[in-house]
This record gives sequence, C-alpha cells and structure tokens, in this order.
Amino acid sequence: MTIAPERVEDLVTALRTVLREDQILTSKTDRYNRARVPAPFPVHRWAERVPDLAVLPTTTEQVADVVRIANELRIPIVPRDGGTGLTDGAVPLRGGIVVDVKRMNKIWEIDLDNRTATVGTGISMLKLNEELGKHGLFYPDDPASYPCSLVGGRIGTSGWSLIGSRYGHTRDLVLSFDLVLPTGEVMHVGDGIGRKISKSSSGYQLKHLFMGHQGTLGIATEATLKLYPKPEAELSPFWAFDNYDDAYACVGALARAGVATFAGAVLFDEWKVAYLRRDDEAYIPQPNDVRALVCAVMYGYEDEVRPAGKRLFRIAKEHNARYLGDEISEGDWAARHDRYATPLHGRTKDGQVVPMSWHCEDAAVNYTRLPSVTKAWHEIVADLRRKTDVFDDWGMFAYTSADTGVDYLTEIDVGIWEQQLDDRAWELWVQAKREIAAVAISHQGSISACHGSCREGEVDLVPDELGRGFDVMLEVKRALDPNNIMNPGKYLLDRAYDTEDPA
Repeated sequence: MTIAPERVEDLVTALRTVLREDQILTSKTDRYNRARVPAPFPVHRWAERVPDLAVLPTTTEQVADVVRIANELRIPIVPRDGGTGLTDGAVPLRGGIVVDVKRMNKIWEIDLDNRTATVGTGISMLKLNEELGKHGLFYPDDPASYPCSLVGGRIGTSGWSLIGSRYGHTRDLVLSFDLVLPTGEVMHVGDGIGRKISKSSSGYQLKHLFMGHQGTLGIATEATLKLYPKPEAELSPFWAFDNYDDAYACVGALARAGVATFAGAVLFDEWKVAYLRRDDEAYIPQPNDVRALVCAVMYGYEDEVRPAGKRLFRIAKEHNARYLGDEISEGDWAARHDRYATPLHGRTKDGQVVPMSWHCEDAAVNYTRLPSVTKAWHEIVADLRRKTDVFDDWGMFAYTSADTGVDYLTEIDVGIWEQQLDDRAWELWVQAKREIAAVAISHQGSISACHGSCREGEVDLVPDELGRGFDVMLEVKRALDPNNIMNPGKYLLDRAYDTEDPA
C-alpha cells in the first residue's frame, strides 16, 4: 500500500522546509534499498512493502520536524537503522516515509571518568569500538550483526548480546536516550533525568517501555551508553560430544559454575553440527560420531581468565567432552559475526544443493525445557519439509541469556529457497511459525528472546503470551500515537484504533 501521488508531492514540498534536497530520497533504487531485511519474503511480493520516499536526517531536531509533518498529514513513518532485524521492524507495510538514521553517527562524548559514551544512534558497535579501543574501553553489545547493526536499532529491538552473560544486553547497557515521539515531541528516556544514571526509583521505569517496541512508539536519536575496560584476555573453548544428553548436561553445568568471567555458553545440536560441516564460513572438521557441540566464552584480565578456564575445562571433562583445540575454538568464535551470507548451503529432501536464505525462530526457554522444545521444533520443520522442498532444517542452538543459565535464547535455523517461495510455501511457513511460537508458550517460555515477535505467524500469539499486558500495549500505543502513523501494522497494534488502516 502506498499513498497517492499528489500526497507524495505535498509531502515532499513540506519536507523541503526542514531538510535539504539531498536528504529527501524518492528514486526507486533508494526506496527499494530501504524496504528489505534479511528475513525471507516471497520475491514476487517485494513491491508490496516499499516506502514512498526516504529521508536522511542528521539531528534530533530534523527527525522531530519530519515526524511532526508526517503526523499532521497522517503519513505512515518507519524508523530504519541498520536494517539487520529479522522480524520486519524496519519494513514499511503501508508505504509512507522511511527515516534512515545512518547519518546520525557521531560520537558526541567519551567520558573516561564515568565510563560512558554519548553517540548518535546511527553508529554501529564496530565503529564505536574502534574509537573506544584507543582509550582501553569497549561497548560490549555484541550481536551476530555487530559490524552493521546500529545503536538505534538495538534500542528499537531491545537487542540480545552474544556476551550478555558477562556484561548484560542492550537494555542493561543503554543508560538513556532521546526519543522523538509519534507527535514530534522530543522526550529524554532513562533512569531519572540524568543521562548517565544507571538506577533510579523516581517514578515509573520508562526506559524499558521504549526499548523493543520495533519502532512503533518513536525514534531514538541520541544515546548514552555504559562502557567497560577492554578485555585483556579471551578464552572460547569448543568441545565435542557423541550425544546430545551429555552436551546438554555440560552446558547447564558451565552456566551454573559461578565463574565471574563467564560471558556465555552455547549448545549446538546434531542438526546444527551437520550444517556446520558444510558451512564454508565456519567449517569445523570433526569425525562423524560428533553429535553435539558446546562453546563457552570468558572475557577479563589474564590472571582471572586462566584459573576460570581451568575450572570450565574440568567441568567439561566430567561431562565426557572432547576439546577441539585452540585453532578451531578461536577461529569459530572469531567467525561469530559472519553467518549472514550462506547462499549455497541449502539442501532439498533428495540432497540437491540449492541457494537458500537463512531465517531463524528464537524463543526464551528455561534450561529444563530445552530438550522437549528442541524435539518439538524439529518435528515442526520436518513436517514442513514433507510438504515442500523449499525449506531445510539447519539445526538449533541454545545460548545462555544470563550468568546463571536460568533461561536460554533457543533458536532453530531454517534455510528457505527464497526464489521458490510461492504463496503456498509462504502460508506453510507462516503456519509453522505459529506452531513454533505455540510450543514456546506451552513450555512457559517467551515467543522471542531477542528478535521480536511482530512478523506474520508468531505475532498472532502475542496476545496469548502477554494477556492483559497486550491490552496495556494497545492503550499506550493509542495514547502516544493517536493517528497511528508510527510504523503502523506492527505487533497487531492496529487493534488500538477504530479502523485497521487510519493512515
């Protein structure tokens, strides 16, 4: 859905009063380049999700001006940061304006004494840490998309960090931020009014409300972040197992070991091991009797990582682990950000190699529920593969979300032959997503631990998971965005309004 041509002309005229000509993009190339995310979608339907134009603001004031104009004209507006999300948060479902924040990428301040950095939300963690490293510091928000995801997108998704068990996740690391509300008002969000305060008991804790909303409540423009000393030492051992049960017991024991430098542990199941054997970007040579892998990661000073490593190696040995060696361990952990391009690793049911896109479904699942969720999810994908050759099971991993291992980011990766993703295959996939989400809820988990759950399929079950909390979401959306212009169509939030498409 797009807006009428004459309204686009009126919109461009209005935007020229607050932006330069080179900040307003209307060409087909510019619009299509800002319409996609890595999550697969039927190729023949791409044109359904294209903005009418994009803008490139450089200041909070410009963002606020653009949003005010959109609100006055009742034009949909979609925030876009790195565009690496997997749940369509940055995809325009109803045309309108995409606000691309990539030019808002300045580092405004590095406070060495209070260990904070204040930055524009268009900066990536990679670029930020290049500067922080000069001061012996780093910002430890470490997603798989680390080189290209941006601070603003991490706020909008309440992102999950690969080393979150040591340092926390985005919600813990972002101290405060400026937010442009759907009406164009600018609000500072944090604990208390101070930009560098990490804990306040004054009033409601609003920071978390404005994290993870997938761009439906506003646009973050400037953020103050918590910094840590750059680790002196890193240890990332990989262990092999000849059965899943030993690996499962081992990863739980590692997570509960109470090691202060523990940054995370990962359990890879047999399906994932089979995929890794053919993944050129992360090839782990190993015998065919390997049925599971476990990785642990420790960050800190040399004199604390060494004894901690000895403790974890002892635990692994007690669980029948085989260490894969320094070269493989260090190389695979170093490749953790390089898993997005996997074009030739898909397999049809008869073993044919085909180009597939990667997608995943993620949930938050308690440790004790991992085996049954793993079994149920593989059965869902197996049923999907029986019905069509478009999908391939690329295995599962479970990753500690905190230092105690109480719950795990649990993910099943699915290869999708996107060029063959017709309407029937898409409907089968959407139904499988519903079933995967239902399994998570039935095991007292959450539909999503990190990516969000606003894509067709799993979003249908969000009211079931949240209960009265979903009604509160509707009330908040209606109060802050009375005209439903901020990323409309996401999270079933249209239910807050009298009509489904007020824009």
